[in-house]
Amino acid sequence: MNNKNVNILIGCEASQTILTEFRIKGFNAYSCDLEDSYGNLPEYHLKMDIFEALSSKKWDLLIAHPPCTYLCTSGIHWNKKNPDRNILTNQALDFVKKLMDSPIKNICIENPISIISSRIRKPDQIIRPYQFGDDSTKATCLWLKNLPKLTPTNIVIPTKHITKNGSTYDKWWFDTCRISNLKERSRVRSKTFPGIAKAIAEQWGDYLING
Repeated sequence: MNNKNVNILIGCEASQTILTEFRIKGFNAYSCDLEDSYGNLPEYHLKMDIFEALSSKKWDLLIAHPPCTYLCTSGIHWNKKNPDRNILTNQALDFVKKLMDSPIKNICIENPISIISSRIRKPDQIIRPYQFGDDSTKATCLWLKNLPKLTPTNIVIPTKHITKNGSTYDKWWFDTCRISNLKERSRVRSKTFPGIAKAIAEQWGDYLING
């Protein structure tokens, strides 16, 4: 099997960060999202429901980024103050389960620290951008099916920002707080870090070809 015969779907990815890395390596990859793509390869973007895209052809690899608004542990406390959020959280969990159960041989579900770990199962791996050359400690959880764990490629020391009251944050996270447009801030924070995207395309691309 050569690269161009390997079909890869990157679900819930409008940025096309991972898609671009796979396309550079010659894989037949597509991004998919309900929104328009804001990446550089719009011709390889499927603007549709992900399950419609999944049924459109035989895929060899699915990498999905389910929206984390109602899943991440940093925001789940709002459910106690607003019980209606529990309904949305349960719907989000059902969405994740359906993705995990997709009839595809190789699957990765990506999310930050979230209740997927307690309500479905624990992740197979937790990675951080600084392990792949990016300036952040943000934790990313990976739920894997028939895929090897990612191997760190370039460990760096993350830059820290200390506030006047002594609180310490990633400089990356602190810098995003300065983005006034909330939608744009959310896009920046949810976008896959370039070092991780490159490692995914290199390591899992090689796995798909060579086993």
